[in-house]
Amino acid sequence: MIINILAGGPEAQLPELNSFQENEVVWVGVDRGVFTLLSHGIEPQMAFGDFDSVNEEELQFIHTKVKSVRIYKSEKDEPDMELALTWAIEQKPERIRLFGATGGRLDHFLANVQLLLRPLIEESPILIEIIDHQNLLYAVRPGTHQIKKDEQKKYISFLPIQGAVENLTLAGFKYPLKDRHIPPTSTLCISNELIDDCGTFSFTEGILLVIRSKD
Repeated sequence: MIINILAGGPEAQLPELNSFQENEVVWVGVDRGVFTLLSHGIEPQMAFGDFDSVNEEELQFIHTKVKSVRIYKSEKDEPDMELALTWAIEQKPERIRLFGATGGRLDHFLANVQLLLRPLIEESPILIEIIDHQNLLYAVRPGTHQIKKDEQKKYISFLPIQGAVENLTLAGFKYPLKDRHIPPTSTLCISNELIDDCGTFSFTEGILLVIRSKD
């Protein structure tokens, strides 16, 4: 099972949502994202938020289309996206995709990037991705990882996201590395590209943010 969560980020930053309508996909809307899903002909199974970004008419429309709507007070400890993500993790899917998580307020975007770390810290096998019209982001723990060439997102960047990354090795890339120490301030691994159909990257310590981007 895959759970797709759409938040209320700018619609201009969204990919084509209907292209993520595989079998066994569950859609979840967050705040304004619920109305956006319905506008694209997608009926979410769950809706979360304080709904301060929709008007009363839109909220009533949401109630008529979504079976389970969880409304929270605007003054709360967890942002709406985190509430939806917590529910999604409890369902134990193999993957969670976050849409509408970029392009708006920087504090919301950085908080959403931090949410990518939850499965790694909790030692869960669930992969969480942030996807917009130009980028795909995810975080990985130490080990050896394969990555396939994608002509639509040919640029690949690696950023330490929690302390330094140790012994980073890149094979099959235009700019290879061998057992490099990557401090948290480094931009060494920005905008690399695969030269093989499939490459590998490995490291022994730290957490690495992987970003795949279009031109």
